[in-house]
Amino acid sequence: MLFSYQARTPQGEIKSGSIDTASTESALISLQRRNLIVVSLVSAEKSTLWYKRGITLFERVKMRDVVILSRQLSTLFEAKVPVVESLKVLISETASLVLKKHLAAISEDIESGTSISKALDKYPEIFSKFYVNMVKSGEESGKLNEIFSYLADYLERSYDLTMKARNAFIYPAFVLTAFTVVMILMLVMVIPRLSSILTETGQAIPFYTKVIIVFSEFLRDFGVLLLVFLAIGIIFLWRYLQTGAGRMAFSRFQLLIPIGGELYKKFYLARMADNLQTLLAGGISMVRALEITSEVVGNEVYAEILKDTTMMVKSGSPISEAFSRYEEIPMLVSQSVKIGEETGKLDFILGTMARFYRREVDNAVNNIINLIEPVMIIVLGLGVGILVAAILVPIYNISTGF
Repeated sequence: MLFSYQARTPQGEIKSGSIDTASTESALISLQRRNLIVVSLVSAEKSTLWYKRGITLFERVKMRDVVILSRQLSTLFEAKVPVVESLKVLISETASLVLKKHLAAISEDIESGTSISKALDKYPEIFSKFYVNMVKSGEESGKLNEIFSYLADYLERSYDLTMKARNAFIYPAFVLTAFTVVMILMLVMVIPRLSSILTETGQAIPFYTKVIIVFSEFLRDFGVLLLVFLAIGIIFLWRYLQTGAGRMAFSRFQLLIPIGGELYKKFYLARMADNLQTLLAGGISMVRALEITSEVVGNEVYAEILKDTTMMVKSGSPISEAFSRYEEIPMLVSQSVKIGEETGKLDFILGTMARFYRREVDNAVNNIINLIEPVMIIVLGLGVGILVAAILVPIYNISTGF
């Protein structure tokens, strides 16, 4: 159980934190061994108030900070610096206040006898199961410096890959959002004044101008109601995406998006191969590597494939045979895995596949950016052209009518 405590040192200094033990008695004994005078000790689940839970939603540690932390730990372990001393050094060096707080709690847990992997496992929002299991493997093999080096390399690759995939859609999303806002302002503020002028003159109004005027009146009359329905729809959609069915539907949608679907598919294949290769290189068994990868791959479709593959491997089937049953896994991957199984160099093959798909993601991102720009220019040009024509043509007709 996880307990939150407040205690005093013999010098009167107040300390607070959390401790993971089997019972209240064992928590008290563990704290007293540290020469602490326990002031309060309560279950962490009971002590976490609803507003504090809300605040933690805003306490996020950036992936970049975890990459730097892993690299620094690898260097310190290689220099034979003890774990607790290493953490104290990093606590003083890290710029993230949230990470600093968690590292202090982790250091206290390790001082009380908790293993590094168990101490890290208390903070799944920072250290994934992939991360914790790699550290556990390093503890068992005595190669923590190598494991943290593997983790730093892996997290750097994963971070670069994620940012490339994300950046491919940030620019078009920003431009389309700005364009939509400008169009709505024009329809709500400019078009109504124009329509009143046109009505007073009694001139014939072009059909496309009538359509825009009707749409403008609709936004003015029902715009607030439309926003309310839109907000309710977003809330329902968000709640649905928290369910298993919603996550699966969204994952399938990701892979079916025109143009972007191929990018996501290559992105998840690269992550899957990279995860498996890093875990196998760290000494994790194949079955456990598949289980962990299914939890951190980030897409429910591929997570289900990996879970099914795990069951098949447990029953004696090779991974390549399991992969070949799914259309989401290209034949190139299943055939390459088969070669790795036959030659005993599966981790090398997976590393090669991860590098191949990372390059494919780079190419896909560049292609999407090159394709989106002219498409956006055409779409934005048509939108602006129709709106300008709807405004200028009636004004021109009025001016030539006098």
